[in-house]
Amino acid sequence: MTNYYKSPKSPKSPKSPKSPKSDRIFHNKEEALATKEELLEQENANSINDKEPEYAPEGEKLQKVIARSGHASRRESERLIAQGRIKIGQRVAQLGDRVDGSERIYLNDKELFIAWQKPKQRVLVYHKPPGEICSRNDPDHPNTIFDDLPSLKVGRWISVGRLDINTSGLILLTNDGDLANKLMHPSSEIEREYAVRVLGEVTDDDIEHLKNGVELDDGQAHFDKITYVGGQGANHWYHVTLKEGRNREVRRMWEALGITVSRLSRVRYGLVKLPRWQKLGRWEDLSEKDMLALYESVGLHIQKPDTDHRGRIVDPARRSKQNKRLVMPDNRRKSQKQKKFKKSSSKRR
Repeated sequence: MTNYYKSPKSPKSPKSPKSPKSDRIFHNKEEALATKEELLEQENANSINDKEPEYAPEGEKLQKVIARSGHASRRESERLIAQGRIKIGQRVAQLGDRVDGSERIYLNDKELFIAWQKPKQRVLVYHKPPGEICSRNDPDHPNTIFDDLPSLKVGRWISVGRLDINTSGLILLTNDGDLANKLMHPSSEIEREYAVRVLGEVTDDDIEHLKNGVELDDGQAHFDKITYVGGQGANHWYHVTLKEGRNREVRRMWEALGITVSRLSRVRYGLVKLPRWQKLGRWEDLSEKDMLALYESVGLHIQKPDTDHRGRIVDPARRSKQNKRLVMPDNRRKSQKQKKFKKSSSKRR
């Protein structure tokens, strides 16, 4: 039976001739050899462009490793190396030496414990009371800000800047030397905000003078911002902001105009503010969210914390507390059931 709906077969089109592998046709052997030399030169040029960049020498600086392990600061480590008291194996160390973890380091012929891996970064917010100093050892002033800080298994606490003995307020402490260096370096231009209580009246000319600049013994200094907060009687409160931290700079600027500072407290350092509820002499760990913002503000990187399904940062300390609260009642119920079972079994006997 004939299928009238079947379309007739179209005739096959002739196959097109295969194109040559190369569009260029060489008429003689010399031309082909010249082209081969051009290709080799191009490959050599590409290999030069794709060459891996030169990396920094392997290992870390010796003074950085010693400071991270908590034996001394970087400056003290450099001084010990310059004095010839540090050895790498049997060789006397020199400034600029690098170590990669396979060496043994000695101080005064005694082997040092070295933390080759960088510990977890921590930042403390400390509310310094008047009467404490910011140095570690001072025979004239026994009370220091390091007395009641939590102990570290590896490394040491580094104070970010200093406050004089009569000044209270915020001090940041960290176990990360790179962060401390960035926060204190003048090129970072980190803002410091102080609450100042002065005795007597302050005129508008004095405010302008403090903003434009006051000549001190170590150079000119000025406030970037001055805000009047209030006061009663002869006492008046101001909030001042500047981007450097010379010795007693805020007090000296007011005293240069004949104004007495009766109270001084630092309330902010960069992005970190002193909580109003934090009591004198107490410390608090900076939250992971604030630590992430602090590291990013100075161009450093930190391992990003865990986030939940909404993108909110999960504090591991808080999460562990919540887990404890959930787990503890179950354990108590199990223990109570076990006690009841023991009592019932003893009665049956």
